[in-house]
Amino acid sequence: MAERESRTRVCVVGSGPAGLMLAFLLARQGVEVVLLEKHADFFRDFRGDTIHPSTLDVLDELGLGEAIARLPGRRESGVNVSFEDGTYQVGDFTRLPKPHNYLLILPQWDFLDVLAAEAAKLPGFTLLRSTEAVDVLRDDTGRVTGVSAVGPDGAAVLVHAELTVACDGRSSVIRDRLGLVPVDFGAPMDVLWFRISREPGDPEGLLGRVGAGAMLVMIDRHDYYQCGYVIPKGGYAKLQAEGLDRFRERVAGLAPMVCGRVGEVTSWEQVHLLTVQVNRLETWHVPGALCIGDAAHAMSPVGGVGVNLAVQDAVATARLLGPKLKAGRLRTEDLDLVRKRRMFPTRLTQRAQRAAQSRLVGAVLRADTPIKAPRVLKLFRRFPALQAVPARLVGRGIRPEHVA
Repeated sequence: MAERESRTRVCVVGSGPAGLMLAFLLARQGVEVVLLEKHADFFRDFRGDTIHPSTLDVLDELGLGEAIARLPGRRESGVNVSFEDGTYQVGDFTRLPKPHNYLLILPQWDFLDVLAAEAAKLPGFTLLRSTEAVDVLRDDTGRVTGVSAVGPDGAAVLVHAELTVACDGRSSVIRDRLGLVPVDFGAPMDVLWFRISREPGDPEGLLGRVGAGAMLVMIDRHDYYQCGYVIPKGGYAKLQAEGLDRFRERVAGLAPMVCGRVGEVTSWEQVHLLTVQVNRLETWHVPGALCIGDAAHAMSPVGGVGVNLAVQDAVATARLLGPKLKAGRLRTEDLDLVRKRRMFPTRLTQRAQRAAQSRLVGAVLRADTPIKAPRVLKLFRRFPALQAVPARLVGRGIRPEHVA
């Protein structure tokens, strides 16, 4: 098959929240962008669904707030977690400033579809679907000059670019080809994602259930729950060996309300393993290429902040580099501006996640009997105003970004 070549100012690899937001923002500034996506669509069921106030602010600044509000999302004021001694709310988002004093639970593909549709209206934006990046292109000096990919028909696709941005996730191919290796901080757990139907009268919203040696997160998607069953790191094979009946019993034990519905999980093929990683690059760029989002820092699912950190990275990158790209004055040292801007919130967020993993998640997974709620949640119940603290840290984050 004939090789296909194209030239652009920026090639973005991966159309998740970081990649699609960055491509949209750059094209909006008049910078020509080619975005590569290895899948034919955005439909991947077991991805982050929480859109936080910081991201909702950005969407308002882009004029997309009304489009997002029309989607079938659910507004939540907090997360309710059940322990042996009762149910406790973790964070009260109604205590944040309006208008975005809530979490929006929205399937990620709906969010990405809105961004892609808006970006497609811009003349400098090109989205190549079913096009998988496999390597970077380099010149004689070793500088990255674009991406080598495989198109939907198997033909080679070469995209020559002044800047290549890796947004292809925690298993980033581009990061690997750049020779950048993240520092791994480890995690005590993995997560199994699956669906269970939801019936009228079932609890609404974000639910957490804590038992002996396991945790269950239930995300209300109107007619079904997207469930995340938290297990000890590397424990999936052992769970499979115990059998599907035992797994269903464990789920029913944590959430008795769905006891009659756990039989909907009829095969391990319906259960998707998320291998939890917490890591980050200390250097985010090489000449001609930059990593952001999960490619630069894989986040724990604790707090559900991954999507929002990725969006913040994209906003900062577009603001810091967009004008230089448009003027044709981007220098290699300019790429480090993104790391300098985003490393502080990345480090602090990961530090908080690692503390939660160690003190709560790890303790639960090691327990032989159900545990009681930690003292901090009891303190939140006694002094409700304190609920604003976790809501602020999760919802707004550290150093929130804004569209220039």
